[in-house]
Amino acid sequence: MSDDGSPVPDAGLGARPLLTAAGVVAIVERLRARRPRVHVLTSPVALTFTANMLLAAGAEPSMTQSPEEIPDFVASADALLINLGMLDRVRRDAGLTAIEVAKEAGVPWILDPVKVEISTGRLAFARRLIEMEPALVHANRAEFRALAGTDAEDGAVRDHAVHDVTTLAVTGEVDIVTDGRRLIRIANGHPLMDRVTAMGCAATAVAAAFRAVEPDAVLAAAVALVVVGVAGEVAATTAKGPGSFAVDILDALHALDGQSLIERAKIR
Repeated sequence: MSDDGSPVPDAGLGARPLLTAAGVVAIVERLRARRPRVHVLTSPVALTFTANMLLAAGAEPSMTQSPEEIPDFVASADALLINLGMLDRVRRDAGLTAIEVAKEAGVPWILDPVKVEISTGRLAFARRLIEMEPALVHANRAEFRALAGTDAEDGAVRDHAVHDVTTLAVTGEVDIVTDGRRLIRIANGHPLMDRVTAMGCAATAVAAAFRAVEPDAVLAAAVALVVVGVAGEVAATTAKGPGSFAVDILDALHALDGQSLIERAKIR
């Protein structure tokens, strides 16, 4: 809301843009200078790619789920990611412990509710975690539909963000990021990104890294979507298929410069 209580218009409707390409560059430079550590609890299939994407973006990963080590690792981290892929009892318990530690230590935590549209138990657990107030929920459209009971249109995503008192990033052909009053749309990316295992998981980890250096979760999530999307577009110019794309996007993310971001960012 503005100072007088009126709604803040979306970017592109006559208001000052919430995020510009130059703003993206500034936040990217901040991340690379600070090299935040993100503690990640994710599925075994996503571990290596997620760690490499964090490193390529300029952050540092840690990934232990040992009950004895989680308190120390999370309390000293700059952000925490809870990913629900391949969820089992050990990771459920680890996630709950990690969130409690993060909240006590003031570490922002991000939820990736992977495949909640398939598992009723996982959906219930995700809703339980959302009640614990993540800084960001990062979901695809099917996952959002399961959580919200409606399709991911702008108004529905806004309403759900308000209801859950959190920031939502919903990915698709056009990504949506909102906290219920401000909304940013991102149109970067490439179809090959859907052909690589753990791409969404890794993108959420990158969002956690940006949240570590940018206190505004809307901006942090939007910057992550721009950066990973642009890296995907650049990687697609050299990749021969999903296998080489998975390598090329790491190189593209690592080498991404301000000029490429300014030329390619599609922020609405």
